[in-house]
Amino acid sequence: MDSCLVIPPPKGIKPKAIIKFVGGAFIGAVPEVTYSYLLENLAREGYLIICVPYNVTFDHAQVTRQVFDRFHACFDSILASGLPDSGLSVADIVDLPLYSVGHSNGALIQALVGSYFCEKIPKANVIISYNNRPASEAVPYFEQLGLLVGQMVPVISPAYSMAQSASGDALRVLLDTAGTIIPDYDPETVVSLTKFADQLPSVFGELAQGISEFKPTPSENLECFKNAYNVKRTLLVKFDNDAIDETDRLEETLKPRVEFFGGKVEKIALTGNHITP
Repeated sequence: MDSCLVIPPPKGIKPKAIIKFVGGAFIGAVPEVTYSYLLENLAREGYLIICVPYNVTFDHAQVTRQVFDRFHACFDSILASGLPDSGLSVADIVDLPLYSVGHSNGALIQALVGSYFCEKIPKANVIISYNNRPASEAVPYFEQLGLLVGQMVPVISPAYSMAQSASGDALRVLLDTAGTIIPDYDPETVVSLTKFADQLPSVFGELAQGISEFKPTPSENLECFKNAYNVKRTLLVKFDNDAIDETDRLEETLKPRVEFFGGKVEKIALTGNHITP
């Protein structure tokens, strides 16, 4: 629906809450593939899930507003007409509580949404494997990569543009060929791979322009959380074998703010690593 992926509970089960889900960078574009186990289990438990994709960029403020707008455009559409194909009326949905769940970069985005906006905020946030390291630490040799991409873009851009402008007939021939070569070829898999690949040119473009750090910076984001985070209940989830997790630092930042207005921040540690979800 619109640009979001809506996953209702199995037919015959009325939803007990709505989950806005935002996944990690790149992989969040295809949650039906990368988070299928988690999302399917949540749906079976009776949650109506709205997965919000976003374009990967160094500008986290822009992404945060994009996610907020996309989710509410989708949600407003659902509130206007229900989900008739799933047997859900507007009355089944309108009074449901809203929870936000984010993983990795999606966890950062959910925390930023809870800080940038004071209206339409969720009843609770579930922030999984929070990470907001500087770009130079998040991607080793980032500046060198930027220089390399700057040299490559003039070469790869024409080829990408040709692929993007290919006619429907040409694409159909390509997919038919893939089906001949790969007997178990699944068209949905190709669509998922396309969603993933479509994010690359914009990132390459930013690298080619010499952009090598996120904005706001990680320290600026923490300061924002310290002064503006608005979600009353937050569950922080970390895994015991995750070298890039920064949940503890986020907890130190959020707790004083949330407790000041009568809210609560809880943290749990589970067995696993950064990609466990």
